[in-house]
Amino acid sequence: MTDVAAAFDRGAASYDLLVSLNPGYHRHLRSAAAVLARLTRSRPRPVRLLDLACGSGASTRALLDACAEAGHGVVDDRDVDGPAPRTTEIVGVDLSEGMLARAQSKTWPAGVEFRRGRVGELDLDELGERAWSGALACYLVRNIPSDQRDAALLEVRRLLEPGGRLVIQEYSVAGNLAARLVWDVVSWSVIIPLGALVDRNPGLYRYLWRSVRRFDSPAELVRRLAAAGFTDIRHRTVPGWQRGILHTFVARNPAR
Repeated sequence: MTDVAAAFDRGAASYDLLVSLNPGYHRHLRSAAAVLARLTRSRPRPVRLLDLACGSGASTRALLDACAEAGHGVVDDRDVDGPAPRTTEIVGVDLSEGMLARAQSKTWPAGVEFRRGRVGELDLDELGERAWSGALACYLVRNIPSDQRDAALLEVRRLLEPGGRLVIQEYSVAGNLAARLVWDVVSWSVIIPLGALVDRNPGLYRYLWRSVRRFDSPAELVRRLAAAGFTDIRHRTVPGWQRGILHTFVARNPAR
């Protein structure tokens, strides 16, 4: 698939319905978002977070809820008189205009906004280098061409303040035969047929299957993060049928 953004544009209208049919999808987003919210909770100043590849806003909602639970003080401007204090800022970034339109159509409190951009080619002057407390990147890195991933991760590190955290959630089955077999079976028996039935866009879900099979192993992604200058890198897989398939990575932009 040569134009991933266009495929997501086409699938935007049905995307929320399709992912809701995956019983673990939102739970895993909440889990990854909670990790980032906990790691940025002790900041002495307002927390600024990026949601990279925010899609239709599901990960943004998960991050917003996680920040509220972690005590970041997200304020809803509908509940206050006068200007609302913005104690937490969340900016969702995505390349797909269709997905961004879906995200922007939903109701959000003050401090949440969305921008179009391609990770690896972001406007660092506009966003601000070393200006962000943390970044969440769910299902992003796999969609960046392999020869551009290192530069994209370096760009993300440049956006983070010293000590800022990156949390990545991503599919990876490389080097794990059992995980690869499970992924093949689930993709061709459930994911792709649902994409054809509900969205009439099977190409997007065949791309999903193929991109996971071709993506870096967890060890390779850890290597890329270290090469980009991140430290304190760790990762874990999720329980259930996606064990060995879906992984969460945590990394830190060093203070110096």
